[in-house]
Amino acid sequence: MYTPQVTEHYENPRNVGSIADADGSATVGSPASGEMLKLTLKIADDTIVAAKFRAFGCPTAIASASVLTELVTGIYLPEAEEITAVQLSEALGGLPQDKQRYANAAEKVLKTAIADFLSKKEGQAP
Repeated sequence: MYTPQVTEHYENPRNVGSIADADGSATVGSPASGEMLKLTLKIADDTIVAAKFRAFGCPTAIASASVLTELVTGIYLPEAEEITAVQLSEALGGLPQDKQRYANAAEKVLKTAIADFLSKKEGQAP
């Protein structure tokens, strides 16, 4: 049922955990719903230098978050903002329609964490 990429990211997830002094963070879903994804980002010079996640859900949820952290680490914020659920699904070898919501959640948590960073940055004095 799972692609080799989903299985690999589920069995060997990358970048699990939280960044204590994160520059941007977001949570999508809740444990009560059975699906939750938290993303923390470390950003320097508008480049994502580190990304870590915590996930509660099925193997596809964990794999989607894991592949997300790999795709965004080392890229410039405007590029990261362009990452889509379709790209995440493709990076996992294609997700069935009933599992696409996990890629959608990963896209949403990324864009929300970037928005969190940008709102904090705008609030700083020059």
